[in-house]
Amino acid sequence: MKMKNKWTLIALLLVSQLGHAQSLSEWYQQLSPSVVKVIISEKEIRPQDGQMVDAQGIGSGVLISDEGLVLTASHVVQTADNIKVQFNDGETIPAHVVASATYADVATIKLSWLPKGKHPVKLGNSDSTKVGDEIFMIGSPYGLDYSLSVGYISGRHIKNKFAHGQPAIEFFQTDAAINHGNSGGPMFNMKGEVIGVASFILSESGGFQGLGFAATSNVCQALLLDSPTPWTGMVAVMVAGELASALNIPQGAGLLIQKVTLFSPLGMIGVKGGNIPLEIAGESVVIGGDVILSINGIPLSNETNLERARESFADLTPGDSFVITVWRGGEREKLKGKFGDN
Repeated sequence: MKMKNKWTLIALLLVSQLGHAQSLSEWYQQLSPSVVKVIISEKEIRPQDGQMVDAQGIGSGVLISDEGLVLTASHVVQTADNIKVQFNDGETIPAHVVASATYADVATIKLSWLPKGKHPVKLGNSDSTKVGDEIFMIGSPYGLDYSLSVGYISGRHIKNKFAHGQPAIEFFQTDAAINHGNSGGPMFNMKGEVIGVASFILSESGGFQGLGFAATSNVCQALLLDSPTPWTGMVAVMVAGELASALNIPQGAGLLIQKVTLFSPLGMIGVKGGNIPLEIAGESVVIGGDVILSINGIPLSNETNLERARESFADLTPGDSFVITVWRGGEREKLKGKFGDN
């Protein structure tokens, strides 16, 4: 290569890199006012003595509508008693959960009012995103507000695929840094569109090690906007086999309630969470709460019926009645309610 051409190439590369840096900076300035810190309070079991105590949590989110809808991660808000959303200018606004799909770890919360001068961001088409595409994320890792991280889509994974027209639950894998507090924060493409929501990391140390995952925007669109998944306010685990036998569950399987927030559809009808933390086969679980045996007459005896019951609950509209049968204190008990009463 001639020396002149060599320096011309280097100059072009430098200009390209400079333009790219300016583009990221401009995107950050434009989009960060729509990114929020999600501050929650809830009840948690203190491991030392099993007592219920007040706990605080922090996540991230992003404004996606003029009606005040904020997109975030389900695990951030699912059992929250109180939710506040803070914008980058410090304005803090109460919010409540509108829809939550725990199996995809995505949720929407709604602001009590929309602050002046705040504009929603656009949801992109995640199906157009390819492995190798550059992305950036804005969130609050460890409470460090509105931090920017940059990386690439390093993979895409389908967690499971539901029947009856339900979308595949898909996650992007990325090397962009995701840490505690980033959960629920937006993943942007280089057009400034949201194409994912930060969900979880794979880590041996508890910190980021290059494997972060974000639910795709098309999953968010399907489960939260097109056909909103109703918020239940509970966290539960499917139990079967030896654990089900130990809990004397009559049908051999059921949903063991871990936690439920009081002012939620299930909390309002009296569903109770557990209070005794245990570790079984390396997994942490809380016992002592209700075990859901059936929802609207569908026995939760296997994964197929669990999905049928989930779809049944998802079809409810405000005013619709529902019946949940629980196993409590060695007896069956029916709990009835109307969706939308909370």
